[in-house]
Amino acid sequence: MEKSKPSKSPGNSGALLNPRTTHREFFGFPGSVAVMTITTIVLYVWYFSCSEATGCQLPVTKTQWSAIAAHAADYRSYVSLEALAYYTLWWSWLAMLYFVIPGRTVQGVALRNGQRLDYPINGLSSFLVTLCTAAMVHSKFGIAPFLWIADHFFQLATASYIFSTSQALFVYLRSFRHLSNGAQPVMLALAGNSGNPVYDFFIGRELNPRIGTLDLKYFNELRPGIMGWVVLNVSFAIKQYHTLGYVSNSMWLAIVPQICYCIDTLLFESKVLTTMDITTDGFGWMLSFGDLTWVPVMYSLQARYLAFHPVHHSTVSTVLIAVMALASFLVFRLSNSEKNAFRINPNDPSLSHLRFIKTESGSKLLISGWWGLARHINYTGDWMYGLAQCLATGFDTPMTYFFSAYFLVLLLHRNYRDECKCREKYKKDWDRYCELVPYMFIPYVI
Repeated sequence: MEKSKPSKSPGNSGALLNPRTTHREFFGFPGSVAVMTITTIVLYVWYFSCSEATGCQLPVTKTQWSAIAAHAADYRSYVSLEALAYYTLWWSWLAMLYFVIPGRTVQGVALRNGQRLDYPINGLSSFLVTLCTAAMVHSKFGIAPFLWIADHFFQLATASYIFSTSQALFVYLRSFRHLSNGAQPVMLALAGNSGNPVYDFFIGRELNPRIGTLDLKYFNELRPGIMGWVVLNVSFAIKQYHTLGYVSNSMWLAIVPQICYCIDTLLFESKVLTTMDITTDGFGWMLSFGDLTWVPVMYSLQARYLAFHPVHHSTVSTVLIAVMALASFLVFRLSNSEKNAFRINPNDPSLSHLRFIKTESGSKLLISGWWGLARHINYTGDWMYGLAQCLATGFDTPMTYFFSAYFLVLLLHRNYRDECKCREKYKKDWDRYCELVPYMFIPYVI
């Protein structure tokens, strides 16, 4: 958890609202530089060493690394003004739908100043309108636009990288403004007010940067990247069909669960308002890059690989992978739904069978049902669901399993943050809860 203390600089009217960050995640400045550097390198290595021209094998020799460096040095092969223009149009299209698509408005959690912000719940409607628009494009131009997306994948990835980094710089510089004619500073994230410009740029300085009513963090969290992931998957499936004359069962096993996951995310859009990304984290390079570039580029790797390297599963393998995906999704969705229903109305008669403990803070912690099995059972379902998608690519290369390995690290980090937050919030009640629910992920195992 972040530990902060009020800044003692004179004339700082936001000292109490925005205490100075004293504990920095990712080891502060060196860690933030390392994460930005390593993730950028991974993007390029995974593209240049996993393509139709090069196959898909991790580079292990000096010659292979030299070839990747030579490709990376020729920026003209992946920096395209046309791709940047199309990506900007894509982001702008979804931003426009954010404003014009009707939908209910909900309030987020109370902020440190007691304020609650309004958020439009129209992500799924925006997605459906976008799908209809894509269908109209297909009816007029055929599959050509989708083949262009597949063939210019990395130019679009680079465009998203430029856009996400520029956006992060914009919100960082803008976070120094004051509201109400200079009387009130903007609310900063507790983790993003360290005073180190590189670290604050990376982790996110302002908590809820907005342009008018457009909440940039909330918008980027679910719209351009998640929907872009679907567009990329569909484009790679069309590419495979155009090349081979059919769509392999492995492609279906990879993209159907991923598209369902994206739709599920949009269907339960309001639930993101209680996640740490929205309530706690600032909006900086980490989230901007993660939302706009990392998710669609790295998470579509299975479909991209299968577009040029189709895998044909036996009927038995197909059924096993599909059952694993379905079962994992049910664990993820049912556990989250149970938690959300209990959080909204713990007195609901349909939840009367659930047992809980009451903490000194007034909160209730479930100790039965899904949450009696493990403290983070939803993470288990989430990870197994991703692993099933990787299994669709077969075992010819370990590179397509990066998604599963990375997701495991991500969920372990989230688990650590959750545990620290809950231990600080509930104190001795958390120890009692851990005794009643001793397993973190898998019952009777860990």
